[in-house]
Amino acid sequence: MTDRVPKLLLDAIEASRTAREFLGAQSIEDYLADKKSRSAIERQLEILGEACGRIAKLEPAWLEALEGLRFAIGLRNRIIHGYDGIDHGIVYQTVCDDLPPLEAELVRLLDQRQA
Repeated sequence: MTDRVPKLLLDAIEASRTAREFLGAQSIEDYLADKKSRSAIERQLEILGEACGRIAKLEPAWLEALEGLRFAIGLRNRIIHGYDGIDHGIVYQTVCDDLPPLEAELVRLLDQRQA
């Protein structure tokens, strides 16, 4: 059987990086006014959470050990299932504050898996 975890980790890392790239240096005001950026960033967060959910199914112990996986999965579920109640300010803060450490954790896992 092929080890799918490295591919899923790469997908999650890329989605995180892309979301941060799409946000760039936008202020919260600019972000709130830009539907296209909000939509694009939300899509990347959906991909991030979906990849993390698939990783958790393949590596269930990681779900308990790594808070970042649970966070990404929960964020994805909130965006998809609660699309009509998304707090865009929280999404903005998440991209700014929470994605960099999550991304570092995912890179560490990928490095370990490939070693």
